[in-house]
Amino acid sequence: MAEHSIRQFLVAEFVNMRRLDRTTHGKALQVSRRMIENCLRDARRAGDLDTLLATEKAILESELQLHANSRAMRTSLETSIAELDVATRMVGRVRDQAAYREFSEGFSLPRNRIGGVPRDEARQFFRSHAARLLNQDKSRLDESEKRVLDRRRLNMRHAEKLYAALQERALGIEADRDRGVGPGS
Repeated sequence: MAEHSIRQFLVAEFVNMRRLDRTTHGKALQVSRRMIENCLRDARRAGDLDTLLATEKAILESELQLHANSRAMRTSLETSIAELDVATRMVGRVRDQAAYREFSEGFSLPRNRIGGVPRDEARQFFRSHAARLLNQDKSRLDESEKRVLDRRRLNMRHAEKLYAALQERALGIEADRDRGVGPGS
């Protein structure tokens, strides 16, 4: 009996969610999400690591301020923001090539490197945040919410590639590869 009731309620919820999409507020929500998607697309097209990180931080801060409705969600968002802040500081460090070369010596074991560059806190952030976004995508979200998450994942993947390129440049790996020397040759 309870199984039959829950199925009815689930179907009713689904039908009502679809009806909501056709209301004025539902349509306005879809427009807002398309605008967010466009901003995310523009940030990726700019190809600027700082812009990508600032955009993701704005989203995380907004989620914390406007949508965090449980202690677990608040904690997760606070952790994400703290890790993103560390990653942002690492971007500044990797841009100082001499300082980053010295820093990278602490990552000498192969398991602490990816493609010859350190698996530092920024790289760890990109990986863990991608996993967080993927886990969110597995929840019951509508299609527009999933599109926003997809854009965010693409942006973080792109940011990780840009960061890896900065690491390679700081460590001279890029020049070594051009000459056919070093990892990846």
